[in-house]
Amino acid sequence: MSWFLLGQLVYVLIVVFAILRVLHDTRSSTKALAYILFIVFFPLIGVIFYFSFGINYRKRKLYTKKISHDEPFRNRIKEKMKRYSESVRDSGLVSSKRANLTEYLRRSGTSPLTANNEVKLLINGEEKFPELLKALEKATSHIHIEYYVYQNDITGNQVADVLIKKAREGVEVRFLYDDYGSHGLGQSFIQKLNDAGIETAPFYKITWYAFANRINYRNHRKIVVIDGNVGFVGGINMSDKYRNDLHIEKHIYWRDTHVLLRGQAVSYLQYLFMCDWNFCSKNKLEYTQNYFPDFLKQETIEHEVVQIAASGPDSPQPVIFYSLLEAINSAKNRIYITSPYFIPGESLMDALIIAIQSGLDVKLLVPGVSDSKTVNIAASSYYTELLQYGAKIYKYDKGFVHAKTMVIDDDLAIIGSANMDYRSFDLNFEVNAMLYSKNLNKQLAEAFENDLKDSEQIDAEAWLSRPKYVKLWEKFVRLLSPFL
Repeated sequence: MSWFLLGQLVYVLIVVFAILRVLHDTRSSTKALAYILFIVFFPLIGVIFYFSFGINYRKRKLYTKKISHDEPFRNRIKEKMKRYSESVRDSGLVSSKRANLTEYLRRSGTSPLTANNEVKLLINGEEKFPELLKALEKATSHIHIEYYVYQNDITGNQVADVLIKKAREGVEVRFLYDDYGSHGLGQSFIQKLNDAGIETAPFYKITWYAFANRINYRNHRKIVVIDGNVGFVGGINMSDKYRNDLHIEKHIYWRDTHVLLRGQAVSYLQYLFMCDWNFCSKNKLEYTQNYFPDFLKQETIEHEVVQIAASGPDSPQPVIFYSLLEAINSAKNRIYITSPYFIPGESLMDALIIAIQSGLDVKLLVPGVSDSKTVNIAASSYYTELLQYGAKIYKYDKGFVHAKTMVIDDDLAIIGSANMDYRSFDLNFEVNAMLYSKNLNKQLAEAFENDLKDSEQIDAEAWLSRPKYVKLWEKFVRLLSPFL
């Protein structure tokens, strides 16, 4: 009996310790409550789950390790970045409505406000990959490529063949891939790249002894930098399924969005790649002018204004989450959101409800059929809440919409890798392009309107009249949102 009582006491202490750790480490009260309830109602499973997936064991270690490599670069050009960014801010090219957003990203996200950029909107893989292959062929100095999903298929090998060719021509080529998202690549594929002189590195390699924790923090970014002045960023991974021109059997039409950048904004994509590379690779990169040609030599303030928002488990703040919240709060006329996984949380929901009640045109485009049934059920509860206030929600029927975009008024367009969910805001390494441009805003708005032609608007009255047990089930699954 004494051993039994001792065991109970030890377990109670473990549960109390776990709850205190949740309260101490978890910023979101909603997420903290979810973990606590899970621990209380599923005692053994809850404790194991939290210490495996919930706690960020390496947050400080990750941040310290990356910053130690970032510091030389930051010291070298910090003042130049600041002066140039302020001159762009004062140029009048960006609407005063976006002042809080640009300043937040400059101060908290350390992202410079850049001009002198050319931006090309790329709809789907059939537009992105030809542009990417063409740009890679023109590389003369270096190619830096970073993907969450890179597959050993037709598309992946087309790009790999060009990388191998350029490496043999003397171009520096570095290939960074997420070890979880690109788990199907295979060692033979990586060896093929290495044999050609390409440096490769897995991001946060998964090993059995740390499997649970490392699977939770993934590099979801899709970045390509060529010669320091050409860049690609957005939602399209390196895989055949992102293309609709290969006529693969049982292929689902894939709707996604990417951007091609030329100019000074590419410098921050380069900076992000080098941070990630130096964190993962034994062959550290030095921050030299060769990798930042435009930012160090050009002072022109013209053409498109672009700012890059990036965040991850190493960020002191959830930069992308705050930037999206500020973008919504700054809207005066319209907010068009495309998201494959819509689990926004309380703050973003409040911002959207305020926008709707203020008379703004708020439209949300989501998948008709999601690739995650659980996420789809949880997201449905948020649809119910928004529809009650008058939001217009559309389900994409042509295939699967994977784009992560936002159109704000007539002067801001956002395109990137971040979904509107807890995982993108808190766990993944993500990157978004903030485009302060009426031209790009118009193009993205037109793409959004075209997508609505292949979508069905949710009938608010019919949706809100669904059986109570369905709504109750959705709300129950919504409690799992912090874990999805």
